[in-house]
Amino acid sequence: MAMVVKNNLQAKNTLNQLEKNEKAKGKNLKSLASGMKINSAGDDASGLSISERMEVQIRGLDQDNDNAQTGANMLKTAEGAVSSTVDILRTLKEKAINAANDTNTDADRATIQKEFDQAIDQIDENANMTYNGQTLVDGSKEHAVPQPGTRTSMTNESLSPTTKFSTRLTELKDGDGNSLQIDSTDTITVSYVMNGKTYTGSAKVGTNMRLSQIFANTTGGSDLTLRSPLDDTVGENEFGETVKNPSGKVALTVMSQHYGVEGQISGLTISFQDKYGHAKRRANALFDNFSETVRAKDPSDDNALTFQVGTKANQSVKLGLSDMRATALGLRSSDGTTVSVSSQADANAAINVIDTALKRALDQQTDLGSVQSRLGYTSANIITASENTQSAESTIRDANMAQEMTAYTKNNVLSQAAQSMLAQANQNSSSVLSLLQ
Repeated sequence: MAMVVKNNLQAKNTLNQLEKNEKAKGKNLKSLASGMKINSAGDDASGLSISERMEVQIRGLDQDNDNAQTGANMLKTAEGAVSSTVDILRTLKEKAINAANDTNTDADRATIQKEFDQAIDQIDENANMTYNGQTLVDGSKEHAVPQPGTRTSMTNESLSPTTKFSTRLTELKDGDGNSLQIDSTDTITVSYVMNGKTYTGSAKVGTNMRLSQIFANTTGGSDLTLRSPLDDTVGENEFGETVKNPSGKVALTVMSQHYGVEGQISGLTISFQDKYGHAKRRANALFDNFSETVRAKDPSDDNALTFQVGTKANQSVKLGLSDMRATALGLRSSDGTTVSVSSQADANAAINVIDTALKRALDQQTDLGSVQSRLGYTSANIITASENTQSAESTIRDANMAQEMTAYTKNNVLSQAAQSMLAQANQNSSSVLSLLQ
């Protein structure tokens, strides 16, 4: 190679190689310092974009998990209030059964009534339980209920499926086709509780009283009606849907004539006595099998709780909480009058009122527990999804520290070698000066 002084190509080439080695070493240092092999779009444009989207997904999933856990905590608070109400209702049933026993005097029943009133006050206190400033089971978190609300349906599926509206009471049979042995000389008594007040009426069965006439002949029929026809439908719920009897059997359904909480029937008792005043046990046992199949509710906006548990819009769990106040449970009227146990007849009617209230509370407790369980599964699923997404994001973006350290050591050695060779190249050019002496 010719000896030149204007352009030292050997030094230039060595300098370029040194710069490459220094850049590579700098990239290694950045990866080692940050723990990431992609620190900017220049390192891997598509990889950076994918990993950033994954990071957003991970943070969203972590927030979803927080949402599911705080939602479960909120529902546990509501469940605690409902559980306390269930305990009170158990006690109230004991008191009502006690009051229905004629070993008690009216003074004794007055004392029991005071206990009743205090316990029902506590049910209202339970309903005012709050979480983060929000009252949960006072009816303010209901699903939408359109006008004019819903009305009570109480269903009994123990009668023969061949029963008609026009069937005479003396011809009634049970589900197995056995006669109820109701005689024309018997007396039928109907008691029901509406808006905290007990209504009772009686009539002789006679030879021609038909099933369709039992309310008109006993209590006037202005508050109760039989659903027609006798089939497997029991009423309409708050969504405007026809509700069917769960068993699919033909059922006798008694409905309130009135919509909303004030018109609800919170307890229904139908009993028969023979001409001597003795209870007709077979008939009474069958007619004691009414259970609430549609609950009366007032019109309401949609205020149900929504728990956002997904990273996309509308990925949520929704739950409406029923009104657990004493009025909504049928234990108190809108003017503050509580269900009465001041007489044997009132106490007897109150037993079914409490059974209905207990069913409502247990249904709400079941709803709360099922959604809590669902949120628990949701949380576990979210945690798994977050872990797997984190693993994928790590594969794309995290630096292999051993590999990066090996590369750094190699580039560091190459840089030092290039520096030495650059000094040598510069020394070679200076040897031309010996020719100019």
